[in-house]
Amino acid sequence: MQLHLMREHLMQRNSMQAHGRMRLVTEDELVAGWRDLLAEYHSTWCALDRALRDGHDLGASEFEVLDQLVEAPKKEAGLRMQELGASTHLSQSALSRVIARLDAEGLVTRAMCDTDRRGVCVQLTAAGRERHAQAIGTHRGVLAKTMVGRKSVQPV
Repeated sequence: MQLHLMREHLMQRNSMQAHGRMRLVTEDELVAGWRDLLAEYHSTWCALDRALRDGHDLGASEFEVLDQLVEAPKKEAGLRMQELGASTHLSQSALSRVIARLDAEGLVTRAMCDTDRRGVCVQLTAAGRERHAQAIGTHRGVLAKTMVGRKSVQPV
């Protein structure tokens, strides 16, 4: 049933694109594009995870959480778990495990949110800010090495 719906959607999109003078996309091209995207994502994620673990004792997900907390507005008292989950694309259980590891290492703290006592806010500690500062060069270097020149990232 899903394949039938996908084909129907493709035919509708191709019909609409034909009137707008855009080139039609075949099912094979769509699947090939999806697989290319997955390969690019996974190879980049694995390279990030390996480099961050080897150089800074951080996993890629742990770095992403620290990165989001560093970029949070200064006026905020950390970020709510729901906000972190949405911005890092981690499930609630995966995010809870990541936060527990970071908390155990003293890189973040967890507390009830000041504005809504039902929510849990995560705050970056000084040690977390320092570990992020040490790891960011590795992170950005891996991104530059693995992504620049690919379809998704072109030099300006």
